[in-house]
Amino acid sequence: MDYLKFLSKTALNRAPSGISEMRTYLRDASPSLVYLASGVPNAEKFPFKKATFTLDDGKVIEVAPDVLATCLQYGPTPGYAPLLEQLKEMTLRVHNPPRWSTSNVIVTLGCQDGLAKAMEMILNPGDSMLVEEPCYSDTLCILSALSPNFLRVDTDEYGMCPDSLKAVLQETQRNTPDKMPKLMYLVPNASNPSGKTMNEERKRRIYSLASEYDFIILEDDPYYYLQYGDPKNIAPSFLSLDTDGRVLRFDSFSKIVSAGLRVGYVTGPSPLLDRIVWHMQASVLCPPGITQVMISELLKEWGEEGFKRHVTGLRQFYQSQRDAMLQASDTHLKGLCEWTVPDGGIFVWFKVPGVQDTETMIKKRAVKKDVMLVPGNNFMLDTKKPCQYMRAAYSNVSQEKIMGAIKNLAELIREEIALQNSLNSA
Repeated sequence: MDYLKFLSKTALNRAPSGISEMRTYLRDASPSLVYLASGVPNAEKFPFKKATFTLDDGKVIEVAPDVLATCLQYGPTPGYAPLLEQLKEMTLRVHNPPRWSTSNVIVTLGCQDGLAKAMEMILNPGDSMLVEEPCYSDTLCILSALSPNFLRVDTDEYGMCPDSLKAVLQETQRNTPDKMPKLMYLVPNASNPSGKTMNEERKRRIYSLASEYDFIILEDDPYYYLQYGDPKNIAPSFLSLDTDGRVLRFDSFSKIVSAGLRVGYVTGPSPLLDRIVWHMQASVLCPPGITQVMISELLKEWGEEGFKRHVTGLRQFYQSQRDAMLQASDTHLKGLCEWTVPDGGIFVWFKVPGVQDTETMIKKRAVKKDVMLVPGNNFMLDTKKPCQYMRAAYSNVSQEKIMGAIKNLAELIREEIALQNSLNSA
């Protein structure tokens, strides 16, 4: 593929860091080399000399002194080498990308850091991109500064609709061929906020259209391991289908290990990842070493079977939380709301047919009812337009509190409907 045509003017103007690139000479250096090229601090003066962390099963992992010294120093921009090897092995095992020989993996400061850099790499102001609506709100925050031309694609219970996608592409090609999209952004599994999950047949149809109309797919998949049901029935990822080399896949340890460690990773074509690395060289320099080591040591301790046991336990926990939310909704919200039954993730997406705009209801009156959700307009391309939807997260609340919160929500909705009726009749 010709990747240069997908790059923004900003990305085309980027250059690698000369100092960072000097490290490539170390590969062929003799042990006697005195390296005077980098302005790194003296590791002997770091105040930290020992690091251990205890797992939930009581196992204590001690970071070896040489590993600690390495991770406290500036590191390679693409990431801590042992972790990169583990991520590559995991990617091959789980996704088996058909173009692996021309692909690579880099570590980013969480999934969103990679997304922000990828979108800046591709989009000039006014460039077109395909998005499903509703769309993850923080992605819309990234895009607001890039000023793209949004091409909205309809969704149904299985996520983005291929027929709608094809119609949008055909209409754009027919009426405004200079506005054909450069990229598509989607969350294919347990989509935030709707909780919808794509099946394999739909993914294949969408990928076929990406090949036909030649655009990049940004596959944002932080809930991949939080899909409910039999793991053997999980649909292959877009990366697994990527015969062209047009998928950038974004994974994260935030939802499955720790959000505060800020360790995510991007997999995709090396020519695109190289530009993201150049951006990192000019911004963060390198991902935090200590958190990468924590993930690496944890994966080494668990092994493949231990990791599977861990994510199986997570799926069971979050599915139980989801079921508690659905039970509370059946008890208190029937006749007031419509909602999806998520196949994974941590959200339920509600529609309130009797309320014109949930933003006013939530921001002005929800706190007084001891409940808070996210108004649906945060996930819409036009955030100023009235929206009847809202998102509830069931991940970090006890099941007892879920029931009480949904009861309070029902009272809030009834009061809002009564208020609207009184205003309309006045």
